[in-house]
Amino acid sequence: MKRGSTFSPGELFIVATPIGHLKDITFRALEVLKTVDLIACEDTRRTLKLLNHYGLKKPLISYFHPREKQKIPFLLKKLKEGQKIALVCDAGTPGLSDPGFPLIREALQAGIKITPVPGPSAITAALAASGLPTHRFLFLGFPPPKKEGTRKLLREVAAEPGTLIFFLPARRLEKFLALVKEILGNREIVIAREISKIHEEFIRGQVEEILSQINHHFLKGEMTLLIRGQQK
Repeated sequence: MKRGSTFSPGELFIVATPIGHLKDITFRALEVLKTVDLIACEDTRRTLKLLNHYGLKKPLISYFHPREKQKIPFLLKKLKEGQKIALVCDAGTPGLSDPGFPLIREALQAGIKITPVPGPSAITAALAASGLPTHRFLFLGFPPPKKEGTRKLLREVAAEPGTLIFFLPARRLEKFLALVKEILGNREIVIAREISKIHEEFIRGQVEEILSQINHHFLKGEMTLLIRGQQK
């Protein structure tokens, strides 16, 4: 921000919400959700569950991929009119591999004040409990949907010494790990799923070992996959 620049009276709060356990939310996040004029969320049903748990009632607007850009003009208009809006995602911190990024970028370009409200993140929660090196890591989000795109990405990060972190739907796990073995070798990996929920699970081992277990271990939903970086 340039010295002397001014913001519009509106404010966009980037509010982290629980990734599982509904108690994993900060007092400040609840305070913000209570005082804003509007909440922009991915799935209104998910956000409504959180609000109901804490006895909060606020107008919600659905803001989800791939139609998020259709809602940006409306949200920017409200912000420029002086409204305070909370941006939340289904779980964790908005803007990280979710539809929040375009709105944050557009709001900044429009001179809107952006205020982060830190809290839960599957990335840091999984990394902290993984047992893999934490001093350096590279978050890569969801891998490309096509095999060749995934191959290209893995080749690009093959020499990265830091821990690699991906988000991955369970249905893609087996094919993705096969490509990891092919390109990165039989590295140490950790699969973190259902973090902070009743069935929280961390699966640790070498790629070959995990691949051999998949057929006997039913997994569903989305997971955070960590891969040890290239060792010298």
